[in-house]
Amino acid sequence: MTPVQDTGRFKTLPEATWPRLRGLLDAHAPGGDPVNMTIGEPKHPFPDWLPEMLNSHAREYGKYPDNNGLPELREAISAWIARRYGVTTDPDTQVMALNGTREGLFNAALALSPDGERPAVLLPNPFYPVYGVAALSVGAEPFFVPATEETGHLPDYASMPADVLNRTTVAYICSPANPQGAVASDAYWRELLELAERYDFRIFADECYSEIYRHSPPPGGIEMAAKYGADPERVTIFHSLSKRSNLPGLRSGFVAAGPKSMSEIKRLRALAGAPLPNPVQRVSAAVWADEGHVVANRQQYSDKFERADHIFAEIETYRSPEAGFFLWLKVGDGERFALDLWRVTGVRTLPGAYLSRDYGGINPGAEYIRVALVAPMDEMVRGLTRLRDFLVEDEGRG
Repeated sequence: MTPVQDTGRFKTLPEATWPRLRGLLDAHAPGGDPVNMTIGEPKHPFPDWLPEMLNSHAREYGKYPDNNGLPELREAISAWIARRYGVTTDPDTQVMALNGTREGLFNAALALSPDGERPAVLLPNPFYPVYGVAALSVGAEPFFVPATEETGHLPDYASMPADVLNRTTVAYICSPANPQGAVASDAYWRELLELAERYDFRIFADECYSEIYRHSPPPGGIEMAAKYGADPERVTIFHSLSKRSNLPGLRSGFVAAGPKSMSEIKRLRALAGAPLPNPVQRVSAAVWADEGHVVANRQQYSDKFERADHIFAEIETYRSPEAGFFLWLKVGDGERFALDLWRVTGVRTLPGAYLSRDYGGINPGAEYIRVALVAPMDEMVRGLTRLRDFLVEDEGRG
């Protein structure tokens, strides 16, 4: 019998984040009542009318769902894009519902990657793992471009060599950034669009955290493309109800793009995709139309960041993020710190190296931990206070 060949295609990516974290921490007892600040799973309330509405459409679980999204959902999404970004989209040709954005971020690479010479795909580093998996799945060479303090925690794609840019087909950008909370400014977007035009590549804009910000709404990819007259096919955006509306379990999001791009994305969905159940689509349409709960949610995070700013006011390396709901704390050796923190205080955090990849001999997340501010205020304050006190002691020992 001929053994199955192990291609090892995905071995160039880091080990999956959460098994790696469990391997680091779970063999050790916590040094206090556990406070989990690792995963970015929203805990704030979602709209209280949602369960009743979902129930009222339960009979539609007996029907095959609309593959691209029910008309009312696509119209609600287009209306939201117009309110949020001032851009008109055709709900029939430019919008498609998603089972969460991870599906879309992966499948868009499959649908829109051209044939020919081995392409390059640019990723921010740290990065959401699906970007790397998508690049490898289309036979591309992923380039993990450091997003560091020196680059404003956003990738400097213009610094890549011309030979790489010449074969780049896709550049992923996450703004607000996970984990750093950095926001791509108007100027950043203009430069990125000019670079994409010069080297003829697409921009996949992961905007899951777009509605959780401190002061000003972050610019969006579709907004910037319209402002600077870019080809509508140049930018594809991905949004979700997970963070905006505290509905990670609903698995509901959308992709919006130019008509030609969307045609290819829909073609793949028709052959290999998994549309949302119709009751979920009905509820999603109502959630996209409601901004009241989004404003209340954003205020809760703003209050949390104010408390975090106060707790860490004397920590020289602390940087208050612009958006999102994570702290990206510089602690020296992030993996060692996370383990010691757990063993001494019971606070569970994520080493930044587990979100990054070594590139050029450097892991841009190695000195950091990611801290999620999703727990109720009292629990969050308890965890941050323990973390702060331990950080001060750790610096003293160093």
